[in-house]
Amino acid sequence: MTPEEYTEAVLRLVEQIPPGRVMTYGAVADALADESGRNSARRVGTIMARHGGGVPWHRVVGAGGRLPPGHENEARRRLQAEGVTFRGAHVAATHIN
Repeated sequence: MTPEEYTEAVLRLVEQIPPGRVMTYGAVADALADESGRNSARRVGTIMARHGGGVPWHRVVGAGGRLPPGHENEARRRLQAEGVTFRGAHVAATHIN
C-alpha cells in the first residue's frame, strides 16, 4: 500500500465511525495494520492533522480519550452534541471503540 493509499484508507475508516463513538489513533492504525503493513498511531495523527478536515475528525482521539491537540474545545462541543460523555477532559471509556 502506497502512502497515498494509506491516507485514503485512514480517511475511509474515520468516515465509518458512527456518531457517539470514537476511535483512538492507535485503534485506527491497528485496524489497518494487516492490510497496510503499517501500524503507527503517530502516522494516523499526522494524516488527520493534514487531511482530516473533510471527515469526522473529532471522533479520533488520543490514548485514554484525549481530545485532538489544539482542537479540544471544538471536538468536545461536537462530541457532546452526539451524546458522548466525558470524565474530566477525556472521553468516557464507554464511547471508545
